[in-house]
Amino acid sequence: MSGAAAHSSSAPVAEAGRIDALDVLRGVAMLGILVLNIQAFAMPSAVYFNPTALGPLEGADLYVWVMGRMLADQKFMTIFSMLFGASIVLMSERAEARDDVRRVHYRRMGWLLVIGLLHAHLLWSGDILFLYAVCGILVYPLRRQPAGRLLVLGVALLAVASAYSIFAGLTLPYWSEEARSSFTAEMWKPTPEMIEAELAAYRGGWLEQQSFRSASAVEFETEALLSWGLWRAGGLMLIGMALFRSGVFSAERSPRFYMALIAAAIFVGLPLVAYGIIIDFGRGWPLWSFFLGAQFNYWPSIAVSLGYVGLVMLACRTNALHAATRPFAAVGRTALTNYLLQTVLCTTLFYGHGLGWFGSVDRVGQVWVVIAVWAVQLVASSLWLRWFRFGPAEWAWRSVTYGTLLPLRRLRWANPEMPDDRR
Repeated sequence: MSGAAAHSSSAPVAEAGRIDALDVLRGVAMLGILVLNIQAFAMPSAVYFNPTALGPLEGADLYVWVMGRMLADQKFMTIFSMLFGASIVLMSERAEARDDVRRVHYRRMGWLLVIGLLHAHLLWSGDILFLYAVCGILVYPLRRQPAGRLLVLGVALLAVASAYSIFAGLTLPYWSEEARSSFTAEMWKPTPEMIEAELAAYRGGWLEQQSFRSASAVEFETEALLSWGLWRAGGLMLIGMALFRSGVFSAERSPRFYMALIAAAIFVGLPLVAYGIIIDFGRGWPLWSFFLGAQFNYWPSIAVSLGYVGLVMLACRTNALHAATRPFAAVGRTALTNYLLQTVLCTTLFYGHGLGWFGSVDRVGQVWVVIAVWAVQLVASSLWLRWFRFGPAEWAWRSVTYGTLLPLRRLRWANPEMPDDRR
């Protein structure tokens, strides 16, 4: 690649211009997402929504699930969605003098959509990239709105999915028996025959998995997208834009502000999530829990997520913790690669084209898998960035976006936080 091309107006943001706190927070979110996704990799799909779909939840598995629901479920997806919105503002502000910024953004989202479709249909149906690409396209025109207006719009979008779910829950008694039975079997408590079919498929080869994988992916890309995904992810992206404009994600706010976020998570968010868990178990996890019971996590998860933001920002403001945050920043800088790597590693462990552990690893065992994957990603990301400027997936995505092969290898062994001798 020529020097002129490297300095063209269409080049991506240079390393020296990155915001460190954003990278650290993104890395924490990237690792945290696996705490919930591991269930979708390792167990039949209904268990993700209904922890009793395969039978009573007891012993250590119960404690693992409760901790996951309290501390992870929707929390890290919330952070990641907000950061995606923040990145839209960041990239557009740094490139607003260019006349091609809009074209580059839509090309970037278009290629992310393609990556998401390939990921969902060829590897794992739990893909989130397709949803982010669609929302990224839709929220982009709002990026210049004032922070206050973005917050209001974001909450309004979040309320749409919440209202849809509440309405569905309140009208459950009026559903036909056929509709209720069909939804229950598909989403909430499958029949033993359906569970056995899913187990057999994912324990089989790649082609045997394909019908289940694509059917699930299509459902998420259509029905779930319209009833939940667009409103949840889109609303969070707008809120992320507002928080970024307010300096929340760059550790610019006062320690007292971040402590207030942590306090809200501890004294408001977590108690409401816990109350929802108590209600669901008290009711015996009926279909009600899918719609109305979920509201005790839908909204409080945002408060808990902002508590994590407060913790990470305080860590980034603390010089003594700088070295400890470096591995997380490396994961955050290679987030797309690490997201796809989680899929490759976990499907190799759980699906039939690999070790075939699907449906045979309990929740405690899944915790050990998560820890092992975290260790691999923290170490590998740091080492990779010693030699390379981007993660491999980031490099490919940026190269197709900008229409040229960007330099990948560093010119020398260097601290990955420092710029190369030339770009």
